[in-house]
Amino acid sequence: MLYNLLYQLRDSFVAFNIFRYITFRAAIAALTTFFISLLLGKFLIQFLKTLNIQAGMKQEGCEQLNKVQLYKKGTPTMGGVLIVSSVLLATLLWANIFNKYVVLTLFAFLGLAVVGFIDDYIKLTRKNSDGLSKAAKFSGQLAVGLAVGLILYCDPQFSTLLHVPFFKNATVDLGIFYILFSVLVVCGSSNAVNFTDGLDGLAVGCMVMTALTFSILSYITGHAKFSTYLLIPFVPHAGELAIFCAAIMGACMGFLWFNCFPAAVFMGDVGSLAIGGAIGVVALIIKKEILLMVVGGIFVVEALSVILQIVSFKTRKKRVFKMAPLHHHFQISGMPESKIIIRFWIISAILALLTLLTLKIQ
Repeated sequence: MLYNLLYQLRDSFVAFNIFRYITFRAAIAALTTFFISLLLGKFLIQFLKTLNIQAGMKQEGCEQLNKVQLYKKGTPTMGGVLIVSSVLLATLLWANIFNKYVVLTLFAFLGLAVVGFIDDYIKLTRKNSDGLSKAAKFSGQLAVGLAVGLILYCDPQFSTLLHVPFFKNATVDLGIFYILFSVLVVCGSSNAVNFTDGLDGLAVGCMVMTALTFSILSYITGHAKFSTYLLIPFVPHAGELAIFCAAIMGACMGFLWFNCFPAAVFMGDVGSLAIGGAIGVVALIIKKEILLMVVGGIFVVEALSVILQIVSFKTRKKRVFKMAPLHHHFQISGMPESKIIIRFWIISAILALLTLLTLKIQ
């Protein structure tokens, strides 16, 4: 809103011309969400405590994990509301709100936030409840992913080509199957971040690296000269998504101030589903779906550990890990929680750098 208002004044006051630059607005968006999270975080925590919105850490059949995480009992949850609201506000303020890709990404972001909010709310208000049933939760994610896929597929200016990195002109035209592929990316990315959100600051710390990387990728993909030079697909108007991704990065950094070990507040599904799914939508728009698996390698491994554990137990009656997701395996094995978190952050930072390096490997 501010962008659309202030940029129109550039003819009257030349200084307003600075708002034409996506890099400037992305930086301002990141600072906006960071300071909103930082300034309001303490008040939100107190408000959640007043409403008795606290996480129940006890998990049936996981006595060893319950002992390790006993100190977390009573910590406020649903702090992801702060991430969602600050990202929404910053995007509306600094991005072009008439950009179709911004509108689509915000739609998915808010849609998944609603699914997560309902899930969290049921867990907190119904005694011994696990929240939404798996079918209901997946149906919500499926609906959002399906809507995103249909909108992109029906857009005559959008390509259904899947671009394979590391190879020149290596593409696969998915055609109508692009809709199914979109569902897979959105649901997969939202669930992967949700699985990772099990230790203090783990998911948001890794998301800082991922969001920063996708902010850079969005800017390059929406820039005709840069994309041509780097031999990557050019998607007109996709550069505005750099502002949205930067807003997520800033919000996660601000939230991490309170969520770092030992956490004063947890994100909850309302935050993890929203930011995970939104990054998946951005990856679809800028044609970086495969690179999403590289930069989000931590999220991918965490999700795969859950899948492997379930498949192994159902087929062989044996567990691959002491507990899934993977971070709980290390936790039960005796590794200090803070060490697990920081090592995962380091790996995430390395994966982010490797992802950016691939831009020159074509």
